[in-house]
Amino acid sequence: MNLYGVRAIYKFEMNRMWRTLMQSVASPVISTSLYFVVFGSAIGSRMGDIEGISYGAFIIPGLVMLSLLMQSISNASFGIYMPKFSGTIYEVLSAPVSYFEVVLGYVGAATTKSVILGLIILATARLFVDYTVLHPLWMFLFLILTAVTFSLFGFIIGIWADGFEKLQVVPLMIVTPLVFLGGTFYSIDMLPEVWQTITLFNPVVYLISGFRWAFYGVSDVHIMVSVGMILVFLSLCMGAIWWIFKTGYRLRS
Repeated sequence: MNLYGVRAIYKFEMNRMWRTLMQSVASPVISTSLYFVVFGSAIGSRMGDIEGISYGAFIIPGLVMLSLLMQSISNASFGIYMPKFSGTIYEVLSAPVSYFEVVLGYVGAATTKSVILGLIILATARLFVDYTVLHPLWMFLFLILTAVTFSLFGFIIGIWADGFEKLQVVPLMIVTPLVFLGGTFYSIDMLPEVWQTITLFNPVVYLISGFRWAFYGVSDVHIMVSVGMILVFLSLCMGAIWWIFKTGYRLRS
């Protein structure tokens, strides 16, 4: 493995984060903090507990997952789109690095940035809401798996997109609604039975449910089902990227 090549791509992408701290870190942390203030402190103090958990604490896993998904997709998609836009992608493709090493560099950097942001948001949440983490190892595992999976997904979007507008279509029009309808602000047990069944077709439900279980030991679906769904989506993304590099889809034209 060409570790020098992987490290060069990784360091370049990480340096971009440090150059744009206001956009990459401060902006998502501040916007998520507003959710904690409004829903956690203001509205949450006037609502009852959900499954024995205060409302402010209950919504923390969903809000962290919202930021994690959006930032993973954004970091990875923008990272690979810019070389396409500027034409430097051909230098990457002709360099003595394999496709696996290219993906490892870009996705590894996007994953690192997303995990750092997720941990910062968790630390920030402590300023507004008191919460516990019953299973810290599982919490960190979910954090890593989700960041890797959606960084791969963002990598695919970055290759597919042929304009800056398309980079935002999937995160804003698809991912964000799925997160809000995936149990971020409520337990799906609170829904009518027919809507509970419909909600189970939302893949984000399994991410939020598993992540919430790591915090409080409660979930809408079994923890192993949540892990299985993440691994299935991870496998699909890896298969799609393998096909993209095999065929040169939107890379060589």
